[in-house]
Amino acid sequence: MDINISKDILAIREILNLSQQELADLLGVQQITVSRNEIGMTEPSAAFLEKFYTFAFDQNISINRLKEMFCQEEIKRGHLLLYHGAKDSINGNISVSSGRTNNDFGPGFYTGETYSQAVSFVSGFEDSSLYLIDFDSKGLKCKKYSVDREWMLTIAYYRGTLGRYRDDPLVTKVIKESRKCDYIIAPIADNRMFQIIDSFIAGEITDEQCKHCLAATHLGNQYVLVSERSAENLKVLEHCYLSQDEKKYYQNIRSSEAKLGNDKVKLARIEYRGQGQYIDEILLEGNKG
Repeated sequence: MDINISKDILAIREILNLSQQELADLLGVQQITVSRNEIGMTEPSAAFLEKFYTFAFDQNISINRLKEMFCQEEIKRGHLLLYHGAKDSINGNISVSSGRTNNDFGPGFYTGETYSQAVSFVSGFEDSSLYLIDFDSKGLKCKKYSVDREWMLTIAYYRGTLGRYRDDPLVTKVIKESRKCDYIIAPIADNRMFQIIDSFIAGEITDEQCKHCLAATHLGNQYVLVSERSAENLKVLEHCYLSQDEKKYYQNIRSSEAKLGNDKVKLARIEYRGQGQYIDEILLEGNKG
């Protein structure tokens, strides 16, 4: 689905009570450029897209959040509104087999539960954009994770850092469980969280320390579609353009929250020192069973 700039131009003009000529003057373009884009006579250029959406955002009009509100109001009962941050655009049909194998849960189609969460994860990419998605989970099998030992081991396995523990019977069992479903709901693991999990795998901290450190950096949940059946239950509602100013805004919010989380991680390491088990103890215990 292409970005519906035609509808967005009309919306911005309505909100600000601007004529096409007045909007063109504010954007520094010709009136005919605004007119052709508004009626869909032309494919918007990259330069015009950035100018228009930057202008809207700088006028404190969050056009994408307005779209989100309407989508949420119209979502059917039993359906979910999910958010997919893309580094560029979705080409063709959504597939669960096209993702990288070293993502949190291996190949799959990754979505989030909030707008700001999804934007912040792709805000560092030049051509990133965002999709609002209708997901019908009826009849699908879900595997839900929390910040616990099973989740830590699963993330470490798929991200390729379990090393000599990779073929441990307990790990094998955990990974099999991760694919006995159509979709996964689980806490997001960003690079900061991955570093904490890596410390656990390296035997530097216990599972209890790791769990509380990870809780300090909790970024919300992700929905990972792992079966083609689940992908068939998705419907793209809107493709949202992200201006550079909007991406910077959400980057700054995430940076601010990261500082608080990092401070809590340091305290959690001290507070829960000596509690829980180290990885060697956990996997040895698993082998005994």
